[in-house]
Amino acid sequence: LGEATNVGGSDVIDDEEEEEEESYMYQSAASEAVEVQVKECLGVPFYKRVRTGRSSQVGLVYDHHSASSGSTPVEGEGDGEEAGDRDVVVAVKDEVEDLYHLLRTVLADHPTVNAVCSGAILSTYQRTRVESVCSRLGLTSLSYLWRNRPQRSLLECMLNDGIEAILVKTASPPGLIPRKHLGKTLGQLHYGGVFDKLHDMYDFHICGEGGEYETLVLDCPLFKRRLVLDETEVV
Repeated sequence: LGEATNVGGSDVIDDEEEEEEESYMYQSAASEAVEVQVKECLGVPFYKRVRTGRSSQVGLVYDHHSASSGSTPVEGEGDGEEAGDRDVVVAVKDEVEDLYHLLRTVLADHPTVNAVCSGAILSTYQRTRVESVCSRLGLTSLSYLWRNRPQRSLLECMLNDGIEAILVKTASPPGLIPRKHLGKTLGQLHYGGVFDKLHDMYDFHICGEGGEYETLVLDCPLFKRRLVLDETEVV
């Protein structure tokens, strides 16, 4: 989220008491670390909202009118820590509308926010949905990585800029093996030739845009302090 001098973080999460359900929009792997990452490492406000919608619309074209129809208020966790303890969450039909309601909360508390920055690289599905939400709220959608350059070059650019991230989820057998590759940094896997080998063998997306892997950033130039993982477990 962009302001003149500030950056705010937001996150749409699953209910911890419910079984994790696959999302077309949001990454759930290592989401437990995001609050610390935003508040302690970036040093900016953090907002979160429990996801009440699901992936009801899976086509590239998104119709927010039908996606939000039947929305009803329900008792539950508030929209954001900075917003205070709200006891009502709007239950929506599609998970994209959860982002809409979360950003409405952010705007109510920070009216000078004027843009949302997302990391979409290749997914038209995700980019157009962020744009739909932003257009309805009068916000500018910033997708600086969108088809910026070939994925190998883009990954090298991110690594050269000082982004240190580790794999927290893999979904590309037989290429990436959880007990072998989880916890490895992108630099280790890229410069070690693992990604290039998998690309040549299986047309593997080097930036993980085919869902091959998910990552967690431990350090980058925007961080005021590094994220340290005291304990990890492969499941």
